Amino acid sequence: MVALAALLGLLAGPYVRTLAGAFREDPGDTGAEARAALARTLRTVPVPAWPPAVELVTAAVAALVAWRAGLPYVFFAVAGTALAIIDWRTSRLPDAITLPAYPLLALSLLPGGELPRALLGAAALAAVYGVLWFVRPAAMGLGDVKLAGLIGMAAASLGWPAWVVAGVAGQLCGALYALALLATGRASRDTEFPLGPFMLLGALAALCSGL
Repeated sequence: MVALAALLGLLAGPYVRTLAGAFREDPGDTGAEARAALARTLRTVPVPAWPPAVELVTAAVAALVAWRAGLPYVFFAVAGTALAIIDWRTSRLPDAITLPAYPLLALSLLPGGELPRALLGAAALAAVYGVLWFVRPAAMGLGDVKLAGLIGMAAASLGWPAWVVAGVAGQLCGALYALALLATGRASRDTEFPLGPFMLLGALAALCSGL
């Protein structure tokens, strides 16, 4: 199972690389950008580029998630890797990826029989992040709120302890990174940075926690 997930991640890596490279920080027309990104991705040949950093990371994350949580979570691992790279590069979490990931993740979780709890977890974590966004919109964007729902769905399907870990660990990882920037003088209290990669790192911790 782990080897199969690693192979799937390796084959998905070139698509993740192409998709991540198709989004810009300020595209102007997001609809045209999304269509162009889809067209480029569909034309991609699943052959790793050199150096194959994205491909190896995608394969490693997929294998780790399959080992600790199961094959139904490999889609989330691949989509999460793409979103983390895009957000780190552009400080954006495109709706063109996040929103279609909801029904696809739901379909992948359906055989496990925990979809009702997963949907409740998606709504709950999105609501938590929605409140945080409303209180301090400068600290996060609506893209983070939508991503929180996706993370909540994946984590809650494993159980509420995993859901709590996903929510807390994501915020903790982001806070530790901010403290590191402050301690090294590379940022001030008003410096903004993408939160999505840290939210997804928290989700990875939850999926691999065995809770």
